[in-house]
Amino acid sequence: MTNIVLNVLVLAAVVAASWRVLRRMRPGPVVGGALVLCVLTMVFDTLMIAADLYVFDEDKILGVYLWGAPLEDFFYAVVAALAMPVLWTVLERRSAARASTAPAAGVPEGGA
Repeated sequence: MTNIVLNVLVLAAVVAASWRVLRRMRPGPVVGGALVLCVLTMVFDTLMIAADLYVFDEDKILGVYLWGAPLEDFFYAVVAALAMPVLWTVLERRSAARASTAPAAGVPEGGA
């Protein structure tokens, strides 16, 4: 299996699992975050590849590079830009739900 196939499968799974939350989000911040992460990926992947910190198997990648980073590496940035706001939103909702069902501080259970 090539990296692009694996990346597309992971991206599709993340989008499918988080679609209900994603569709309610404003797209601007999510897209902006994805762009920032992609630029950082482009810069730092290029530096790490140039420093020989890691090497890609040419048979597993498409061979399309942005600056010096293979196209497949940008999928991780996009998945993170989608998954983290969804996770944040879901955890925030759970925290708010717990807070609303917890008894008020200083008031004994069973009323005043």
